[in-house]
Amino acid sequence: MLRRARPLMVIGLFFVIAVGACTPLDDALAGIFGRHMRDSRSFDPYENTLSPPPNTVPFAAGNFASAPGRVNIGQAEPGVLPPPFGQADLFGPVVQNIINPVPPDQASLARGEELFNRMCSVCHGVAGVGAQANIVEKYPLLVAYNLSGPVVAGYTDGYIYGIMRVGRGLMPPYGHQVGHFDRWNIVNHIRALQRQAGNAPDIGGE
Repeated sequence: MLRRARPLMVIGLFFVIAVGACTPLDDALAGIFGRHMRDSRSFDPYENTLSPPPNTVPFAAGNFASAPGRVNIGQAEPGVLPPPFGQADLFGPVVQNIINPVPPDQASLARGEELFNRMCSVCHGVAGVGAQANIVEKYPLLVAYNLSGPVVAGYTDGYIYGIMRVGRGLMPPYGHQVGHFDRWNIVNHIRALQRQAGNAPDIGGE
């Protein structure tokens, strides 16, 4: 019995040491460097980073889509991505005034439909009607927004883009799963679903 308990005791001891050592070590480093590691700001991989100093060559900070179908290695080009925002900004001008840079051409609509059916239709339905989604069969109380209805047709393109980016309510954020221009492709597809349902959007850069 004691032999069986020894591995658990060793694991437990290591856990106590690890947890107990983090804070004192962090406090000691804070005395040297002037800041706590636990207070460091976390970064979103799709967030705009600070521009590099003038006359310098930026080290790679990630792969950014600088245009549909084109990837830029390193810092995002100025004006390509919207400024950083969170859920608190969804109803403000930072998000509401974002202009859709992707024209709703055949390529964008095809890509948007593909991504929508793959990532959005499970909750919102293939036609954008949440009540017709597969998830409703198992969770009848979790009816997602009717994206093809008149309410969402009145939302700006920027707001729909922002919801996909940071999420809101039961809608989880998809900023890590769907890239910048692909979010706009999905926005264009949602607008197409609204037109098919007879709810042509009257705002949002149309």
